[in-house]
Amino acid sequence: MKSQLEKLLAPFDQTHLLQFWNELDNAEQANLAKQINALDLELIQTLFENQGSDGQWEQLAARANVPPAITLGDFSNSEAFEEASSAGEGLLKSGKLGMILVAGGQGSRLGFDHPKGMFPIGPVSRRTLYQMHFEQVLARSKQFGATIPLYVMTSPPTHEETTKFLSENNFFGIPPADIKIFCQGVMPAVDENGRLLLESKGKIFVSPDGHGGTLAAFVKSGCLDDATSRGVEHLFYGQVDNPLLQICEPALIGHHLIRGSEMTSQVVRKNDPTQKVGNVVEVDGKVQIIEYSDLPRQYAQQLNEDGSLKLWAGSIAVHVFTLDFLKRSSQSADALPFHRANKVVSFVDHDGTQVTPTQPNAIKFERFIFDLLPSANNAIVCEVAPEDGFCALKNAPPATSETEEHVKAAISSLHSRWLEAVGATVEPGTQIEINPLFAVDQKELESRVNRGTTFNQPTYLK
Repeated sequence: MKSQLEKLLAPFDQTHLLQFWNELDNAEQANLAKQINALDLELIQTLFENQGSDGQWEQLAARANVPPAITLGDFSNSEAFEEASSAGEGLLKSGKLGMILVAGGQGSRLGFDHPKGMFPIGPVSRRTLYQMHFEQVLARSKQFGATIPLYVMTSPPTHEETTKFLSENNFFGIPPADIKIFCQGVMPAVDENGRLLLESKGKIFVSPDGHGGTLAAFVKSGCLDDATSRGVEHLFYGQVDNPLLQICEPALIGHHLIRGSEMTSQVVRKNDPTQKVGNVVEVDGKVQIIEYSDLPRQYAQQLNEDGSLKLWAGSIAVHVFTLDFLKRSSQSADALPFHRANKVVSFVDHDGTQVTPTQPNAIKFERFIFDLLPSANNAIVCEVAPEDGFCALKNAPPATSETEEHVKAAISSLHSRWLEAVGATVEPGTQIEINPLFAVDQKELESRVNRGTTFNQPTYLK
């Protein structure tokens, strides 16, 4: 077996992966052999040799403008808003909308040793991120009397625990037949010389292949076929770490339909030129995203005459796709290119010593789902106010944003504003949380709460 593996590895100068072979037991040898046989060594070599160029991003940024954006919270043109809402509601009632929830992340940056979706974030209820999203899908289904099939993407480190957790919690009320859990793929990392890294003597280091891996995994797992068989024509896409995610929001869906868009993206106004979100831009008539790490600082800091940011549109990883577009994209090998990222990766050196670097020592290769934008027909951008639709949970203290405290405050603030908008009073400092099964949006809340009601203690409406 070893000699066969050496023949595979030698043309790519990767035989070091077998340097501890004789120290491994039979099971460890079999696992390492399985990993090696699964490698696309030619692709890895090509990705490493294709260094890319900062000049590429410089050229794109120099031609970039913000694409025209539809503001979802702007009711100045009520006729257009009502038209969009009506179109979106029609699709929801037809049962032709599904949802992809990307949930492959772990809570390591939060100091939480579990899949991030299991983090208890409800400011009063302590509901988990998973529960919040699942109940919102269920509420939308009940609101429009139609099933919304839910496709949940995990990663290899989170798949087993996530599947068990959701099953033990009965999928928070969604019928099991309407849930499909699928796992994204992985990619190895290489060092500065293009050599693959060993995590241990008998295991190659791999990590999830980025949220762009959604498409390949969606197809490979049979989820694309499942959606087709159900008559799904459009898919709403969001990430698990954003509890303000406006799941299947009718006006967003409606604008997507009315414009004949194959891919619609939701954005927020950046609060800082270097905010770590993708920059949604229009280059040569095509909508695309320049990742924050790729946007040269001089272009990130460009201002308009009124002092506002020129490139203000920040991606929040919320999209709506047509299923036909995803099918077409899945058949193109070049639809989702790999991006390079310099990362810190622990590894075993040639002496068998475990090394934990303090500086980036490896190149990871990841795909981003937003790279589908330039190939989408009639791609559009819809702006949402961050306080209404985006507050991601990412950090532990001493960070001051995207922390548990910050996100809980954002949830409570949103729900307090809903109550005040329908005539209730929320006293300052009062924590408020509204379960979507009680009211999925402000409009539905109006019929559930009496005008003049005062809230002066922590309240969970469910």
